Amino acid sequence: MSATAVSGVVVDSWAAKSRVRNAVLVVGLTALTALSAQVSIPLPFTPVPLTLQTFAVLAGAAALGAERAVLAQVLYITLAVAGAPVLAGGASGREEVIGATGGYLLGFVVASYVVGRISAAGASTKTSTTALAYVAGSLVIYSLGAPWLAYVTGNSITWAIANGVVPFLIGDAIKAVAAGAVLPLAWKLTDSK
Repeated sequence: MSATAVSGVVVDSWAAKSRVRNAVLVVGLTALTALSAQVSIPLPFTPVPLTLQTFAVLAGAAALGAERAVLAQVLYITLAVAGAPVLAGGASGREEVIGATGGYLLGFVVASYVVGRISAAGASTKTSTTALAYVAGSLVIYSLGAPWLAYVTGNSITWAIANGVVPFLIGDAIKAVAAGAVLPLAWKLTDSK
């Protein structure tokens, strides 16, 4: 087994590390996060839309590792603040970033670190541990998103959990199962683990 495969990060088993390769991976995950935000279904009872972002963010973190995934999410937020229409529904701007979903965006950064570190320890090689890493990342996102949602909207934390967490749990469970299936398959394709 090569030294790069030991890192537990799928992409490190595919090709030698380089600055250009890392930059391409970071920009690629940023683009994937932005594209997944455009698959957005507004829900009438909450300012938090249903998107595919958590799958992109967390699967990206498991595949790329903490450092690249964190950089990708910081770049994503920076682009949004700068006015690029990368947020859900094509939104952008500082006010959107610090608005009702701002805690979830910050959660993307922290969860990328957590899931990336868990995966670097080898969790992305098995279905069950990949799914658990995804659940851990989701908990991080919710733990930052719900309190911020409560603060910005002036509602209670109970309201924020009922409107900013509970409606998304079934979808996140499905995404965890999907991530649990996809990443170990990627390892099998690389023959590195």
